[in-house]
Amino acid sequence: MTELKQVRWGIIGCGAVTEKKSGPGFQKANHSSLVAVMRRNGKLAEDYAKRHHVPKWYDDAKQLIADEEVDAIYIATPPAHHLEYVEEAAKVGKPVYVEKPMARSFKECEMMIEVCEEANIPLFVAYYRRSLPRFRKIKDIIDSGVIGDINFVSSIQYRPATEEEKNKDNPPWRVIPDIAGGGLFFDLASHTLDVLDFLLGPIEQATGFASNQKRLYEAEDIVSGTYNFTSGAHGIGTWCFSTFGHMDNNEIVGTKGKLVFSTFGHEPIKLVTDRYEEEWTFERPEHIQQPHIQSIVDELLGHGKCPSHGKSAARTNWVMDQLVKTYYK
Repeated sequence: MTELKQVRWGIIGCGAVTEKKSGPGFQKANHSSLVAVMRRNGKLAEDYAKRHHVPKWYDDAKQLIADEEVDAIYIATPPAHHLEYVEEAAKVGKPVYVEKPMARSFKECEMMIEVCEEANIPLFVAYYRRSLPRFRKIKDIIDSGVIGDINFVSSIQYRPATEEEKNKDNPPWRVIPDIAGGGLFFDLASHTLDVLDFLLGPIEQATGFASNQKRLYEAEDIVSGTYNFTSGAHGIGTWCFSTFGHMDNNEIVGTKGKLVFSTFGHEPIKLVTDRYEEEWTFERPEHIQQPHIQSIVDELLGHGKCPSHGKSAARTNWVMDQLVKTYYK
């Protein structure tokens, strides 16, 4: 790979996630710029480029990948297209940054890892919570030993179905398994499962049940699972997307105390021991992927390390596959 001093990015799939969460982060990160975007609808690609002051736009992904002024590729399409675009980028030796979940299945993840290793290019994945100060603080607390040895972690997330998800004639792609790999569990629970991998290490065993309780769409709408970490800690989780009300809560319980935090909210992190309680609050970044993008740029320039690569992200896909396999079998 050519030594870089500035990383010039091209985006494939400039949809909603790139408007604020990620796109501007490529422009605001140090030693980084966004030079090209692609969307199959050329008019929408042109509109995005003009609004975000991006010099080039395409309606053909291969043309963007081949552009000599593009050093690295950010793939922000639905998961069904991640593998094919990673393969195209690997052909020309360009690093890739892929939205989460990494792919529709662990098998596709393995294929992506293999093609990037053969091309000797790095493969990054958008599990950006690993780079946020909020979750790095949680990891520091755990690593400090203040809550002792970890016994177990419990996670629960639920919310009602949206009006968009209730539209049986035109459901969103996130609840179409052929496109997303599964339902909202793949889109949302993947963040929690990856955070747990980051905080507690890999999961080595997992089993679960998935169902479609409301029959609003083809994919599962509830998943429950149990898992064991290589560290010896146990885990249990339930995710449901057809309930009343909202809940997003994780508890990591150890021999000396526990940590309570949400995956998606910004409530304070809460530490509880038998001697005291403490809380920490973190401000939400304007562009939530920017710290993660900066870590990728730093690694590509040779003076840093991104915490989310293909192999760590593939582990999350493996866990999800285990938890839903009875539903899709």
